[in-house]
Amino acid sequence: MYKSLIALAVAGIVAGCNPAPDTATVTPVNAAAEQTQQSETARLNQWFEVKYEEQLQQSPLQMTFLGRKDKYDQVDDTSIAAEDEQIAWLAATVAELKSSFDYNKLDLEAQTSYDVWVYQYEQAKEGVAFRKNGYVFTQMQGIHAMLPQIMINFHKVDTAEDMQAYVKRIEGISRAITQLLERAQANAEHDVRPPRFAYDGVLQQITNLINGAPFTESEQDIPLWSDAKGKIDALVKADKLTDEQAKQLAADTQTALQNHFLPAYTALKQWLEQDIGNTDEIATGVGKQKDGTDYYNYRLKVSTTTDLTAEQIHQIGLDEVERLTKEMIAIKDQVGFKGDLAAFFKFIKDDDQFYYPETDEGREGYLEDSRQYLAFINEQLPKYFGILPKADLIVKRVEPFREQPGAAQHYFPGTPDGARPGIYYAHLSDMRSMPKNEMEAIAYHEGNPGHHMQISIAQELTTVPTFRTQAGFTAYSEGWALYSELLAKEMGAYQNPYSDFGRLITEMWRAVRLVVDTGLHSKGWNEQQAIDYFMEKTPIAQGAVISEVRRYIVWPGQATAYKIGMIKIQQLRSKAETELGDKFDIRAFHDTVLGGGALPLSVLEKRVNNWINSVKAA
Repeated sequence: MYKSLIALAVAGIVAGCNPAPDTATVTPVNAAAEQTQQSETARLNQWFEVKYEEQLQQSPLQMTFLGRKDKYDQVDDTSIAAEDEQIAWLAATVAELKSSFDYNKLDLEAQTSYDVWVYQYEQAKEGVAFRKNGYVFTQMQGIHAMLPQIMINFHKVDTAEDMQAYVKRIEGISRAITQLLERAQANAEHDVRPPRFAYDGVLQQITNLINGAPFTESEQDIPLWSDAKGKIDALVKADKLTDEQAKQLAADTQTALQNHFLPAYTALKQWLEQDIGNTDEIATGVGKQKDGTDYYNYRLKVSTTTDLTAEQIHQIGLDEVERLTKEMIAIKDQVGFKGDLAAFFKFIKDDDQFYYPETDEGREGYLEDSRQYLAFINEQLPKYFGILPKADLIVKRVEPFREQPGAAQHYFPGTPDGARPGIYYAHLSDMRSMPKNEMEAIAYHEGNPGHHMQISIAQELTTVPTFRTQAGFTAYSEGWALYSELLAKEMGAYQNPYSDFGRLITEMWRAVRLVVDTGLHSKGWNEQQAIDYFMEKTPIAQGAVISEVRRYIVWPGQATAYKIGMIKIQQLRSKAETELGDKFDIRAFHDTVLGGGALPLSVLEKRVNNWINSVKAA
């Protein structure tokens, strides 16, 4: 990685090397001006390190996610008051940033850091007005499921002290759930509730979390009790605990679960059961809310990092659906299928050859074949990238307590130091929702060259301030992952035409999202209308379609980011290929896109333009 970075820096094309300004020509920088840039940039970068550490200290869970053990016995404060304090802190940092540093004396990479810091604050500030529009607990999001998952997967126990912190954190989970319940109740007083299916989903997840030992006379443990016992046993086996200490820690854990975890989750469960009668059985979007139109426009802005309107996004979706339909018909004809596209969809959905069996062997087959696809693509990566990730990637099934039939596969990043690998998760409770022909594209999306590669490279960057290695912009990250699905074809993947059709299905999936998300939240569509459109345009299993549409309903705008981001990256590549001609280098282009971490699309465009100009001048 470092050798590649040095080689690219000599050519003047990656972060940390002062590429040319965003103009048609390159302006020389004299020695004095360059020294001023370096001095101001170094000062700013040090300031960012201090401020980002202050920001991290406000989130014990984020530090755990990054593999750190600071405040290991604490859980984030999820109250409105804490959120107000964080916004005020951000506002103060932006004021200090603007008063203490001269933007024009910074190099281009430092200017990008400055812009991103301010951008993130402006987003957060704008979101304050819509606090009561958001859904706190849903089947897709919600700290009720996330907190146990963090404890099980990310709270690493290496010592007795780590396990003591684990016990203390169970109390913190309870406080967080109580705070969030208060927020959900306040939103409900303003008639803001997710639809009934979301309540049903959360209630099922809560049942999965509290049904079993030590709360009931059951042979099956609740997930946290099972995890805690396993971690205590591992310490004993490693000779890090005596049997007596282990008994005490187990007793402390059980007490915390009984006295804190169970009451908090029971209170949440009871309120949901009492309030569910006030929810909509026929689910619609947020447009019906007070200020719902403004809220949705804000969500689109956050998700796409553009100023595209709902109407514009809807039309882009319609145009993409039409284009992809033609490509689908071409593959249907290629494989010799005689019926129309609808009949081909039915064939793809119904024929057993496209599915693994509904058995443990079938599920393991899905995971192992996904690993093989990723092994193939990993061999091709050096031909297309100079910067490669150091972190490993593993493929595993979603934990039973949060597994949902038909829910989408997803990725969890590893730690910046590579100690914990990235994880590609698959929901495998319903194998008829996980067709073979789509799995290749999804593996590339979630793994390499998609999320794992992009996020790992960002975390491993040494050429930008630390906060940028952890920045997240959905249009960038999801746009890159969707671009990666198509890039994999260029790299030699999808040798089976049915897998290539599966790639088109996944891209169509994201195009349909543009139509459906805007339809639900700005055009008054209900859940069934969205499902019907989805089923008409894709052969995706009905269970998966229902899960997807319900995701869009409770997570407005997020689903539009994928295609918007992909289109922007494709446009930037096309521009670079046209303007550079024989000078275009695919490895350098990809390193430019990935080498600055996640960025708003307008900032990414400026970055690529700077690279194009530097190559022209070379």
